[in-house]
Amino acid sequence: MQQVSKDPLHGKTLEFIVKELVAHFGWEVLGQHVRINCFNSNPSVQSSLKFLRKTPWARKEVEELYIRMIS
Repeated sequence: MQQVSKDPLHGKTLEFIVKELVAHFGWEVLGQHVRINCFNSNPSVQSSLKFLRKTPWARKEVEELYIRMIS
């Protein structure tokens, strides 16, 4: 019998999370929820991923927003 993870982020890549948030909120609203330049100034998935991978506090905020969105 396999155990199922209760972690809502289990198996989700950062790219998947960012794309889901953008599809749900759009860049403008996403930038209001998480105030980082890569969401507000010339936003793109690739620039966001690059920043979020280097910035733990911002990644945590994005992951927390995703969890709130799916709850």
